[in-house]
Amino acid sequence: MNKGEFLRAIATETGSTIKDATAFYDAYVKTVSSCLANNEKVALVGFGTYEAKAKPARTCTNPMTGAKVKVDACTVPTFKFGKAFKDSLN
Repeated sequence: MNKGEFLRAIATETGSTIKDATAFYDAYVKTVSSCLANNEKVALVGFGTYEAKAKPARTCTNPMTGAKVKVDACTVPTFKFGKAFKDSLN
């Protein structure tokens, strides 16, 4: 399912227009992004938790050349599905 199909499904499920579903989707992404940028967790009970995690600087090996490569520290977004959501798939 791509973004367009997803938005059509949301519009159908909620009985709204694709324009309204798009506005909701854009607001959702913007809100989650701004929360993660401020080191806040976004916990959606029954679905999962978004969190920004700091990764330390490290040295890795380039598999093509075998050369050592220094990777700087960075912050990465993570998502962990909730138990209820995982259980709903089985």
